[in-house]
Parts: sequence; structure tokens; C-alpha cells
Amino acid sequence: MDTQRRTAVNEIEPASRNFAEVTEPVSQLNGHKTPAMDAAAFHSASRRILDSVNTVIDGKSEAARLALTVLLAQGHLLLEDVPGVGKTLLAKTLAKTIDCTVSRIQFTPDLLPSDVTGVSIYNQSSRLFEFRPGAVFANIVIGDEINRASAKTQSALLECMEEHQVTVDGTSYKLDEPFMVVATQNPIEMEGTYPLPEAQRDRFMARISMGYPDKDSEIEMLETHQATSPLAKVSAVVTAADVAAMIASVQQVYVSQAVKEYTVSVGRATRESPLLRLGASPRSMLQLLRAAKATAALDGRDFVLPDDVVNVAESVLAHRIILDRKAASAGESPNSVIRGILSRLPVSQDPADASARSATRTPPVSRLRGNH
Repeated sequence: MDTQRRTAVNEIEPASRNFAEVTEPVSQLNGHKTPAMDAAAFHSASRRILDSVNTVIDGKSEAARLALTVLLAQGHLLLEDVPGVGKTLLAKTLAKTIDCTVSRIQFTPDLLPSDVTGVSIYNQSSRLFEFRPGAVFANIVIGDEINRASAKTQSALLECMEEHQVTVDGTSYKLDEPFMVVATQNPIEMEGTYPLPEAQRDRFMARISMGYPDKDSEIEMLETHQATSPLAKVSAVVTAADVAAMIASVQQVYVSQAVKEYTVSVGRATRESPLLRLGASPRSMLQLLRAAKATAALDGRDFVLPDDVVNVAESVLAHRIILDRKAASAGESPNSVIRGILSRLPVSQDPADASARSATRTPPVSRLRGNH
């Protein structure tokens, strides 16, 4: 680990805070405030979800963890990779582990915005217009091959993803919580597709590239996926209320001033980089910090370390930035630019947090994890 990050742990760890101590309800489920989940229950619930997903998706535990991280951070997930590596399967498996409403939209060129959001239909008997909800009215919405729909249909998701509501004929309808869009797209076959504009990509908290499985995982897949799909054996291991309580716990994770400054420095460095035409947006900084808080919670901590920001930075930022043409021709990639920025960026120190730290408490050993 970078020496500056190792020494900064003491500056960032808060004193006498317990993950289970704060019980102020901060998350909402269908309009009702939900109390935070205690640490033991949080660990048990997250472990059940990950174990269930990993029984279906062979050799992609980090992808499964990042998908859960995005869910707990109240974000949306973009799965982008070549065909046949399990993008849709990961989305369906995550949805099936939660006892909540799930819908799947197959995006095609003839899909209409009203198919996504809903439409008002005239009822002859009552002589009134009645709203018929579209497929987006679910806790988890799986958008398969999102780049095959027209830009007009893609834009129907913008309000849903940002404000968790749908506006049809001047009337706004709130979506149920938790709400998450998991979209897939194939970056290889571009014929008949409509690439997502930057504004839409910025709505997705993180992008995952699944990658090919290793040899052992692929052999195991051949042995277990022939007769029946493991997805058929997956059942719900948590409820929507459980997820709302987990989200409330993540929202209460402590973030020091030093980590906030470090997060902002990462974003500003992307905007000032000569290798980029477009840097990370302020929205991406919010989402980067939320993802870091969820990462800390999944690691059993009630405070964020710089490592938590580093671990999710590539997945959260790489799909939002645009390379300069010279940098692209020189072999740079968005991920390599993000890695270069992180390697050069110093960690700021917050004396106030340092003085608040308990002298008897041993700082945890943090680690860097590879992103997929």
C-alpha cells in the first residue's frame, strides 16, 4: 500500500463510534422511515446475498461484491462486456436474492418510452384517464442491451434513475424504494445500436466489465450448468425492508474531512488532466463517496478509509471520462488514467480527526483490491 495512505489511517479513523450505536432512521421504504441495521445483522445479510450470487456466477466474486456495493449505495449499475460472460445472469441473480418486485426490459429499436414509464389510457366507463404503470415500476429493473433502444427511449430512464419518480402527462409518480436499474450492453457489436450519451452514462454509479472466467471456473460451469441453470435454485435471502435497513446503515458510515478532501482531489485531478477531454462530474464525486461508504460497511467498518475510495474509483469514474485523442492513440485507457491519478495523488490529513482518535484502538489493516 502507498505509504501516505498507510500513515493516513490514523488521521481518518474516528474515536468511540460503533456501527450499531446510531439508530436514527435515515432510509425510507415506501414513504416510511427505516431504522439502520445492527452490525451483526448487516454482515449476515450481506454474506447471504453474496453467497447466493456466487453459487450462480462462477469465479466473479468481486463483480458480485461491487454489484451489492452499488445497491447499498443507492446507485445504478452498468454491465458492459462481450456476449456470453454472464452480464444478464448476474443482474437476474442479484434481483432474485431479494424478496422484492423485479422487472426485465428487453431494449429493442421499436421499444417506446411509454413501455418503460407507463401511459395514461382513457376509460370509457368512468370517462377518465387512468395511469397504467410501465416496467420501471419495480424495486430492481433489469434493462437488457440498453444501447439497442433509441435515444428517446433511453432518455425515459433519466428521471427514474436520478429522482426515483416518473412524470407522465404532468403527474409525477414516486417509485418504490429501494430502486435500482441494472443495465447491460455489448460494446463489441455496434450494428443497430445507439450508444449511451455522456449524460446517461453519468447516471450509472458504476460500470462492471465481467471478463472471461478462469480455467477452473469455466470447467465448473460446464459441469453444473448443463442440465439446469443454477438460477432456478436461487431463492430470496433478504427482504426489501432488510435492504432498506442496510442502506440506512451505509448512510451512517462516518466520513472524515480528510477523506472528503481526497475524494474531491481525485475528481479535480481528472478535470485538470491533459490526457482527458472530459473529467469526472460533481455528481460522480457524490457517487464515489457513497460507494466508498458501502465498501467500508461491507468490510465491517463504520468509517471510510482512502483505500475504500481507491477500490471503487475505476469502476465509478472510468465510464464517465473521455480520453483526449492523442492519449487514446498513445494507448491510454480511462482505467489507466484513473490508476495514474490515484498513484500520484497525496492523501490529505485532518488534525481534528487525528486528535479525536482513541489511543488504545488499533487501526485495521486495509488492502487494495483489483477492480474488474
